[in-house]
Amino acid sequence: MTAYQYDAQHPQIKVLPTMYDLPSEDPEEPGLDVFHRVQAQLTSDSCIPPNHPLDRLLIASDLNIYYDPNHPNWYKKPDWFIVVGVPQLYRERDLRMSYVVWDEQVIPLIVAEFLSDSTEAEDLGFTYSEPNKPPTKWQVYERILKIPYYIIFSKNTNQLRIFKLVRNRYREQVLTNGKFWIPELELSIGLWFGTYHNCARLWLRWYDINGNLVLTPEEFERQRAQLESQRAELESQRAEAERERAESESQRAEVEKERAESERERAESESRRAEAERERANRLAEILRAMNINPDEL
Repeated sequence: MTAYQYDAQHPQIKVLPTMYDLPSEDPEEPGLDVFHRVQAQLTSDSCIPPNHPLDRLLIASDLNIYYDPNHPNWYKKPDWFIVVGVPQLYRERDLRMSYVVWDEQVIPLIVAEFLSDSTEAEDLGFTYSEPNKPPTKWQVYERILKIPYYIIFSKNTNQLRIFKLVRNRYREQVLTNGKFWIPELELSIGLWFGTYHNCARLWLRWYDINGNLVLTPEEFERQRAQLESQRAELESQRAEAERERAESESQRAEVEKERAESERERAESESRRAEAERERANRLAEILRAMNINPDEL
């Protein structure tokens, strides 16, 4: 279906196309470069709002948004967007081929564009639509869909710009410490210098209310494994310390045993010496008595 169809039983009723009729793939469009794909993945994987169940969030990249039921073939394809209150699966069962606004009845909360040389002018609102031609991205995001937040990030200049819809017009916002708080998600969006997919550079990603990075599932699993490894190492060190303590206790007990044995031997030696002294004194006394000398009078 590339245009309106009509209900067979009610010819006067137009049947609007759905996702199945408006797929995202377009063989005439060039593919995304690696940066766009990786940046979109990081933005998606780190977007974990604490105030929304993940199964009621549609987070997508390089997916057509069809926005005008009067022109059902017109679409825009943001590099990244999020819709709150909509499941990731279409009608809870199918992987999405596009996002059809009149079918879903929910507009995205945020769209993001990662600037490239070929799209920069349109992404920044510097182009104008021609008569009877589709409107520009800026016009669609700001004036038709009225998307609350528009994020623009340039990989060439590493500049992050946030636009918020204020009285039906986008107003550029001031970042705080390089981040911007989005209360609807209870998250901040900002830049982070780090290594992702083996590339060290500035990336766009999400932060929690305390300014900490929201970890991607892969980062969370890696951190969990590191903590588990550290815990195992500490447990090993504790067991080693316990073994050394037990060995030290054993050595101390052995020394104590040897000391006690030495004391016993010394006491026995003293007893034997005293017995020998007593026997010697008795023999001497007998000799003296044999000589008619009373030893007790000596």
